[in-house]
Amino acid sequence: MGKMIIRYLEILEAIAETGTFTGAARKLYITQSAVSHAVAELEKQTGTALFERHPKGVVLTRCGVSLLEESRGILTACRNLDRRISHLEENTPVHIVSSITIASFLLPEILRELKSSFPDIQISVQVASANAAIDILRRGNADIAFWEGTAPKGSFQAIRLGSYQLCAACAPDFPLSEQPVTANQLCDYPLLLREKGSAIRDTLDNTLALANLTAEPAWESVNSLALVKAAEAGLGITVLPEKLLWDSFLLKKLRFIPLANMKMENQMLALFHRDKYITKPFQLLIDRLIAENEFCSL
Repeated sequence: MGKMIIRYLEILEAIAETGTFTGAARKLYITQSAVSHAVAELEKQTGTALFERHPKGVVLTRCGVSLLEESRGILTACRNLDRRISHLEENTPVHIVSSITIASFLLPEILRELKSSFPDIQISVQVASANAAIDILRRGNADIAFWEGTAPKGSFQAIRLGSYQLCAACAPDFPLSEQPVTANQLCDYPLLLREKGSAIRDTLDNTLALANLTAEPAWESVNSLALVKAAEAGLGITVLPEKLLWDSFLLKKLRFIPLANMKMENQMLALFHRDKYITKPFQLLIDRLIAENEFCSL
């Protein structure tokens, strides 16, 4: 429906409410001739009279009443859009893709604080493996990616969110000495590991590769909690971020295993395209992240 037709319907409504062409013109701040022209055009398009003319004003015909009733929903929708259109950007959701690990302990706190300060901000989150997350960002299906590991190649802006240590852990009664475990020894035990393509697994595999070793896991999972539970059950050794193991350690369901010459750490980054259009809600998220962390270019 054209913009002019919407205006004609508004004039029809104003005439019905005021009872005169003059009253409608005054209400809409237009000339009486503009009102008369609109009515003539509507009657031409409908092929029927829409008003009965009387000495003291006009009254809608049955066809006029029918047209006005049909128009109410359209006019209401247009007015609602007019009110929202200047705030359209503010109502645009921010689409986040996050690696599984960051979504497990860091992202919820970031978004909780953001929603506390800006309760109307709309956020959608997709959780995926680290490699899948960066692919989603590159395809333009997310505004920002929360990513872990070595900084990826590409035209990205990055906000450093800190880092986490990877630790090995097992059940307290798992048959293992208290001495530091070497990479060779670690590979001899049943390993409960994240899947290939995850940042956690990549870091472990790269560390083992320096010693010409390859992990052959007894368990392989996209779910870190499943690996924690398997380790608690004494089924092997898991290698996960320290923060994901800490609760089980405090409950004495797991113990940390000292590793010999194997320090494993992953950086955590928030990434977005350099040429990305920044909406107001997206800027709020970026500002919050930069206020607490370090901004850089890749």
